Amino acid sequence: MIADLQCVVLDCADPGRLARFYGSLLGGTVDQPDRRWALGEGWSTLHAPSGLVLAFQRVADHRAPRWPDPDRPQQFHLDFGVTDLDRAQQEVLAAGAALLDAGPDGRSWRVYADPAGHPFCLVRH
Repeated sequence: MIADLQCVVLDCADPGRLARFYGSLLGGTVDQPDRRWALGEGWSTLHAPSGLVLAFQRVADHRAPRWPDPDRPQQFHLDFGVTDLDRAQQEVLAAGAALLDAGPDGRSWRVYADPAGHPFCLVRH
């Protein structure tokens, strides 16, 4: 095992509004302080009672998915928690992932693509 699933991140135009919507469905706490993520206008979270965390990320000029239109596909990514970001990076790259964004030194997360091109993040615990 390389990582733990931390949350599912959905792209949207209004993160707070979408977090409140899912909170009305699932219960839980919107924008609960959590050392893994910074909250703000571009990012909101829902910590559900089940332990599931959904996160919502603002995307400029967001175009909503249109089911089942391949020109407007589903838009989300997975965040995986890891203890050692450098070691986990070596392992996911060896498994077939591609590094998309390492960010500046010291940043606690990096972005990768799976072999089919879907983005995911490794986030230091």
